Amino acid sequence: MQAAHPTQSAAREAVERLYRAFATQDVALLREAVTPDWEYLPEPPGQQPGPDQMIRIFEDLAAALPDMHIQILDMLIQDNRVGTRAEVSGTQSGPLMGIAATKKPIRFAIHSFHELRDGRVSKTWHLEDWLSVFRQLDAVPPKVYPPV
Repeated sequence: MQAAHPTQSAAREAVERLYRAFATQDVALLREAVTPDWEYLPEPPGQQPGPDQMIRIFEDLAAALPDMHIQILDMLIQDNRVGTRAEVSGTQSGPLMGIAATKKPIRFAIHSFHELRDGRVSKTWHLEDWLSVFRQLDAVPPKVYPPV
């Protein structure tokens, strides 16, 4: 028997919890928001599925954008799938992808599709507009990031 699809409000709440975890770089909250086998596609290099793959990324984000804010602009929900259009903003106060701190404010778009299972996000496909970030910072990251 196939599991029932979440209600619209339950789906919205599950995805909003995920974005709160990212905005606050809170791994404990992320573990509540996603399944233990959560897939984040494309996965960070060398990582296995699950919330712990974000620990280093959250540390980097906390240093680079300590005032990071994520505003959800649109959410489309169908069955157990959620499409999200959002905007990230913050001040680049630490290294970001190898680019030294500039103290410049940045804003960029993110687009994600999420699959839900048992009230949590089980899979995320995501795209971020890093080109607009590089333009705002007037810099590009070194050729190899992260270092191998």
